[in-house]
Amino acid sequence: MEDKYQRTEPNSGDKEVKQELKPIIQWKKQKGGFRASMFIFVLSALDNMGFVANMVSLVLYFYGVMHFDLSSSANTLTNFMGSTFLLSLVGGFISDTYCNRLTTCLLFGSLEVIALVMMTVQAALKNLHPEACGESSCVKGGVAVMFYISLCLYALGMGGVRGAMTAFGADQFDEKEPNEAKSLAAFFNWLLLSSTLGSVVGVTGVVWVSTQKAWHWGFFIITVSTSIGFVTLAIGKPFYRIKVPGESPILRIIQVIVVAFKNRKLPLPETNEQLYEVYKDVTLEKIAHTNQMRFLDKAAILQESSEPQQPWKLCTVTQVEEVKILTRMLPILASTIVMNTCLAQLQTFSVQQGNIMNLKLGSFTVPAASIPVIPLIFLCTLIPIYELFFVPFARKITNHPSGITQLQRVGVGLVLSAISMTIAGFIEVKRRDQGRKDPTKPISLFWLSFQYAIFGIADMFTLVGLLEFFYREAPSTMKSLSTSFTFLSMSLGYFLSTIFVNVINSITKRITPSKQGWLHGFDFNQNNLNLFYWFLAILSCLNFFNFLYWANWYKYKTEDRTNSEMNSKELGETPLLMVGGGRKHDGKAKESSQTSEANTEGPSSSDETDDGKEKERNSREWKHR
Repeated sequence: MEDKYQRTEPNSGDKEVKQELKPIIQWKKQKGGFRASMFIFVLSALDNMGFVANMVSLVLYFYGVMHFDLSSSANTLTNFMGSTFLLSLVGGFISDTYCNRLTTCLLFGSLEVIALVMMTVQAALKNLHPEACGESSCVKGGVAVMFYISLCLYALGMGGVRGAMTAFGADQFDEKEPNEAKSLAAFFNWLLLSSTLGSVVGVTGVVWVSTQKAWHWGFFIITVSTSIGFVTLAIGKPFYRIKVPGESPILRIIQVIVVAFKNRKLPLPETNEQLYEVYKDVTLEKIAHTNQMRFLDKAAILQESSEPQQPWKLCTVTQVEEVKILTRMLPILASTIVMNTCLAQLQTFSVQQGNIMNLKLGSFTVPAASIPVIPLIFLCTLIPIYELFFVPFARKITNHPSGITQLQRVGVGLVLSAISMTIAGFIEVKRRDQGRKDPTKPISLFWLSFQYAIFGIADMFTLVGLLEFFYREAPSTMKSLSTSFTFLSMSLGYFLSTIFVNVINSITKRITPSKQGWLHGFDFNQNNLNLFYWFLAILSCLNFFNFLYWANWYKYKTEDRTNSEMNSKELGETPLLMVGGGRKHDGKAKESSQTSEANTEGPSSSDETDDGKEKERNSREWKHR
């Protein structure tokens, strides 16, 4: 009996697997890691220097140079920012499907530089500025064409870069290798630190040049720094792990939905093992089956008339689980939109508030758009402390590579954002009361630092938590697209800000005794911005409880590691992107597994029983080939 089960084929199969994995392991040792990430950190710092400088100062450019009114300048900026983050999905989709992530970054980076050149030219030439007309928008004709084309190109370029850059940096670490999993968690924190350092320079030096000297000089500095960033990224090519794009993630999702709908009347099998899966490719991630959303499992039912390799008639368990993962992510994504609506106010109305406050710091005049430097400097100190002290301490308690889970970080950020909006409302009451009492003696600009500082900490927790969450949880075929969900949340938050401003203005015009909206006109002292802030604070509290529900419902991705652990131990490494990879020779592996079971349980009492087991084994192997 033992001779029947103890065969040599599994050992030979394992040797073939090891031979196939050798190039991958060698590639891992030579490429990637923090050495490769340094080039990405440089791009992140230089690109964010210009991005954040524009993010906090463009509202003043729209208001003072392009002659939009208060609400129109705020809405123009939030629409621009929303479009930028929305277009990150384009960059994520392209880098997952058509171009590798490095090429995608450089392609969209060239569009970003072209747009900045156009903005610099328009800011420098007076004849490309509109005349003041007293309307909500004075940008018309050829001036409008150049203005909106440059903004659209800028949004497309920045969005595409962000859709690919974060996932490209994370690709330099193998999340399935324990040591590299810790490095991956650290990568997201250091990426935030690099962007924060660039932002500090942007909101101080660049904003000061733009607002105190000339707008075109500010745009010129941004153009040069951004160009240097992309040149640096290209220079680092020899050090990168560059992953080849695969099958369209959108197409894989549609296939599961279509096949599940076709099979909707079929009963689900009694056991999950009867669902169809392919184990022959050792480099492909295999995702373990979950019991949520069982109706999608019908896409993996293997019928007698079905044949493998027909994606529109039969899907694998892994493919079905990819759709389940993305579906589970959507409520988490939706729960962070309101926070980004709050963020939009700190880049629009709070900057406009600061512009009519006391800007003096001794003899130096501080640009209103530079007030975010306070939380940024605070973050520059807090991030290293968090990474070097808190994470190792928390890791000992939780055994989690990031110290605390990604969703726990997001929850902390949501609470802090609600607190920030509450404080912002009280600060606005103080500012407005003083402005009405004596406009010549406004309160100091630095009163705004409270709301900025608290929200800065909130952003550190939420942004990094979301980036790591969407990258780690995403299937290997859609890492960039999933990471772009973070920016999609930002996009929807900015668009929601525009909707709130317009709707609240429209409603409050009808119900207030003055017949003017909370955010109407050009004079903040006659508005009720504080009520708008408190409205967002209440909404943020309600949203937090909504997040708690979905975070508790969310099931973290588990991976099918059968036999891969054995291969990992023999090879001394966990193969890149390989989960369940050892099941390439699945039938042989199953025989080996069953050998162990047979030896444990003792030999069968009859040859007939052995033949029945053999038939059952052969049938199961055919279903899982």
